[in-house]
Amino acid sequence: MRTSLKILFYICFFTLTSSALDAQTGSPFTRADSLRGSLNQYRSNFNVHFYHLNLRIDPAAQRIKGSNEIHFKALEDIQTIQLDLFDNLVIDSILYQQQPTKFRREGNAFFVDFNKAIQKDALAVLTVYYGGKPLIAERPPWDGGFVWKKDITGKAWVGVACEGLGASVWWPNKDHLSDEPDSMRMTFQVPDHLMAVSNGQYLEKKQLNAGYAQYDWKVTYPINNYNVTVNIADYANFSDTYTSSDGEELQLNYYVLPANLEKARIQFEQVKPMLQCYEKLYGKYPFWNDGYALVETSYWGMEHQSAIAYGNNYVNNEFGFDFIIVHESGHEYWGNSISAEDHAEMWIHESFTTYTDALFAECLHDFDTSVRYLLTQKSKIANKEPVLGPKGVNYQGWNDSDMYYKGAWMLHSMRNTINNDEIWFKTLRALYQQFKYKIVTTEDIVSTMSAISGYKLKPVFAHFLNHTAVPQLEYRLKTQNKISVLEYRWNSPVKDFNMGMIFTTDKISSQIIYPKTKWQKLTLSGNPSTLAFAHDQFYFETKEVK
Repeated sequence: MRTSLKILFYICFFTLTSSALDAQTGSPFTRADSLRGSLNQYRSNFNVHFYHLNLRIDPAAQRIKGSNEIHFKALEDIQTIQLDLFDNLVIDSILYQQQPTKFRREGNAFFVDFNKAIQKDALAVLTVYYGGKPLIAERPPWDGGFVWKKDITGKAWVGVACEGLGASVWWPNKDHLSDEPDSMRMTFQVPDHLMAVSNGQYLEKKQLNAGYAQYDWKVTYPINNYNVTVNIADYANFSDTYTSSDGEELQLNYYVLPANLEKARIQFEQVKPMLQCYEKLYGKYPFWNDGYALVETSYWGMEHQSAIAYGNNYVNNEFGFDFIIVHESGHEYWGNSISAEDHAEMWIHESFTTYTDALFAECLHDFDTSVRYLLTQKSKIANKEPVLGPKGVNYQGWNDSDMYYKGAWMLHSMRNTINNDEIWFKTLRALYQQFKYKIVTTEDIVSTMSAISGYKLKPVFAHFLNHTAVPQLEYRLKTQNKISVLEYRWNSPVKDFNMGMIFTTDKISSQIIYPKTKWQKLTLSGNPSTLAFAHDQFYFETKEVK
């Protein structure tokens, strides 16, 4: 099980806030948000280590029916646990030790009450039998749920995406980012003229009665619940291999609609140079034993672990690469391998991945191209809400543009603050290697990057993550008796804000300074008539003062 160690904090948080949030006038969060987003006493008392999801999916009726077998360990003596399943899906029964056990529902959560307490450290298994019509995604992947479409031949084309909304929109589980199973098995029964593609390793196909076939898959690494997926269509499959720098071969599998097979063969050739770039940046592809896959979907894309949803219509951007392939594959490192503990910290997934997109442009072309790529995103920064959201309430800000673009510019600004690419890329790689296959917090990222780089990055993180104000560089240039003095300081709500800055004059090609929130002075050689600050290397605004 991949589980956060900060359980005591969340017990206290839930106790203090679950009722208080409801009582606060005008609070945007409810008890349902706390049940979904926090680790209360009925969630923190157990860890999941394995799921076996077993579903029959009927595309014609848009219905699902089946079970999920949940293997868990008791962290204390427990009488009750909380699991999650959207209340439009009906729980038929729950078996514990092959015997029916009592349960009670509260909205999209349900509580299992055991007749006899499960002792601390005991391993237990319960099976939830359920079914119904799952929520339909109105605007996938931003609005979660099932996607029931048809291909150009009229055959069913089904998918699911549920980031933010939660995996409990379609299967029962402990729906909190802090607890991931070590491994998982997925069994799907679908009409036999279709194929069911899921995460990880394909195991087998079995022909069933009544025109159905069964597909079995398994994941052998920890996996976020929202990354578990199923794709159903009349897929054509082709394979390739990627060879790592140490000579090991990675299986690449592609599942596309038959009409797009030839386009896919050409478009997906860019996967191998992309994997080579990411290996150079961070290390080998993290889910090596499960393989890498792209699966064509009717919606734009999603980072489903080892089964990436691809719906970008086989087009490249102006920088010569397919955004969905590059971005969603970047999530295999940032989001799937390294995962945030709470939805409030989804910036960890999106900021690093969006910045990785720019680094791929640098791999493909050069540094100047990566800067041009970042500049296309700068105008999309909204500065309406802090990038770091409130914890414990299943914060839904994950699709706000700032955790993508502002977060990427934060990292770009840090790179230029450190002003040493050898240190910067060593920091990124060491950060990833230290936390791969782990769940992290913002503090984990901040303290580790500061330690590895040798630069106090906490104030920079604090400004970008917690404040909407743009860092403002106040400056004045004074010239007297042919001596020029540049005075400068940061205007920031973070008192020790210490982001660097590069400037040029007609006399100086490039010079880095490290402003503080108190005025500093720098005597400039010559008598410059122009002064410019590096808006392409840092995210900030300027104010000339007298």
